Order: sequence, then C-alpha cells, then structure tokens
Amino acid sequence: MNQKLAENIAEFHWALQVMDTMDAGLVVLDLEHRVCAWNTFMQAYSGIASVDVMGRNLFDVVPNLPTRWLKRKLEASLRLKTRTFSCWEDRPYIFKFNNFSPVSAGMATMFQNVTITPLKSLNGEYNYLCVIINDVSDIAKSKLSLRASNEKLSHLSRTDRLTALFNRGYWEQQLQEEFICTRQRGGTASLVMFDIDHFKKVNDEHGHLAGDQVLREMSQLLLQTKRQSDIAGRYGGEEFGVILPNTSADMALYFTERIRQRVADNAVNTEQAEIACTISLGVCEWSESLGDHSQWIALADQALYHAKNTGRNRTCVYNHAMQQPQAAP
Repeated sequence: MNQKLAENIAEFHWALQVMDTMDAGLVVLDLEHRVCAWNTFMQAYSGIASVDVMGRNLFDVVPNLPTRWLKRKLEASLRLKTRTFSCWEDRPYIFKFNNFSPVSAGMATMFQNVTITPLKSLNGEYNYLCVIINDVSDIAKSKLSLRASNEKLSHLSRTDRLTALFNRGYWEQQLQEEFICTRQRGGTASLVMFDIDHFKKVNDEHGHLAGDQVLREMSQLLLQTKRQSDIAGRYGGEEFGVILPNTSADMALYFTERIRQRVADNAVNTEQAEIACTISLGVCEWSESLGDHSQWIALADQALYHAKNTGRNRTCVYNHAMQQPQAAP
C-alpha cells in the first residue's frame, strides 16, 4: 500500500469518526433516496442500526416521515444546487424522535432544525444529498414558554378578572374597529347594551360577594347565549355590551330575548340567598348617520334607559327614523 493511499484511508477513517461523534443527525442519500450514511446520532434516536438502513430507501425503513414534503424539499435542493433549510417553527420535526434532553424536560418529541445540502461526486455531478438534523428542543421550549406567557399576559390585559369577559378598554376598541369595518364594507351591525335591574339593592341586601356572584353567573349566561362571532364585554359595574356583527336590530331581538329570558329563569344561588334577577336591554343598529362608535354607545344607552323607564325586564330598540327609542313589542 503506497503512502498516498494510506493517507486517504486514514482521512476517511477520521471523517467517519467525526460523523459518529457529531451531536447532530447526519444522513446521506443518493438520488434514489437510498441511505449511504447514517451516523450514531441517527441510530441512537431512531432505534434503527446502520446495518438495517444502509443501501435501503429511507422512506421504506423510517416510519412517520412527511414523505411528500421531504421529497419535494430534497428535489428542490438538488435542482437549485443549493442548501435548503427547515426551521422547527415551520415544521416541528422531520424525524419523530423522543426527547431525552434534561434541559427541555416535559417535551415528549424532539424539535428539529434540518439542513439539506446537495453533494458533488468526484465527476462534478450532484449525486448525493446530505441531511443534517439538529436538536433544538431547548430553544423551542424557551420560545414556546415565552410565547405562552405573552399570550397569557395579553389575555389578562384585555379580560375583566371578575366576569372573564373582555374589559371595557379592549371591548370598546373592538367596537371602534367594527364601526369602521361596517362603514367601509357596508352591511349592518347592532350594538346591545344591558344592565341588571336593581343591582344596587342586591349589594345592599346581600353584600358585595353575592353581587359578584350574580355578575359571574350573568356573564356565563351571556357567553352561553351569544354566537362565536359576537363580542361581549363588561362595560362597567353591572352594565354589559355586546357587539353583533352582520346583524340587524330585528335579528338582535332574538338574541336579547334569549338572554333576557335565561336571566329571568335562572336564580343565582349564593351563600347568602337565592337571588332572582332581571335585565333591561337597549339595541342600536349601525347607521351612516352615526358620527363614531361613542355615539353608537350613547344611542344604545338611550334605548336601555328607555327600557328601564318603561318597566324594566324588557328590550328597547333605538329607532333612527323617529329619532327616539321605541320599546320592543
């Protein structure tokens, strides 16, 4: 054996050792997706020994691969003769490996960044593809935890703690957006404002803890009654607002009657007493004559006050043509 050949064999031996000591998965495929290299990392996490995968089609040996997606990715890298990349945020993993890292404990599956590189043969042709799999579970865990924390903070910042409805600031922002969208796209929308009749009497006779329980029960009935597209918020004290997109005043009456009847039929059981409540409601349909969302609230409030002044436990619809509230029949 001449010295040059011996040096080449030694270099190849070192290269194999480097492949096996990499803290990343390394797979080399030929143009038929047959496995030409499968390092120790891949053996350890896949449970498939190199002798069982070498020379065989990757997609026949390894289960649960995103076959169609990965083949397209491999073909694109080969066609463009350039490196391609897949981030865990776009696709959490390519190879479904269990996660054993203590740093990212609690995550069952390994999150992966994957790099695909076309390789030249000695003849200058691109006949192989190198796939590198990096375990980024620790990075993913940190980022997902931060994202969850931010979402929780965002939720808290727009939610009324007592009722779990949107708070006034966020709800009014949504009303302003609905006002602008309705003006731009045409169509219609309705605003419902309502409050609990004689709520001060509830607090005075049964205490504020009982009053809080009434508010919570009221909010649950509201959430159960509204549509998914409707936006409900606590406007202040015992007053609530509901935005009904794509809803005329006549259609809004179906909603107000359901919530009014449910409240009247469901007494609230508190430690102090069983408390029966009713609500009064005002409805205002969007109109081009409205100057802004604040005026929309003011007119719905006028309708609400008219409902209270004409007997309570009823709905009043603001009549734009007459420029005065009109009680619902």
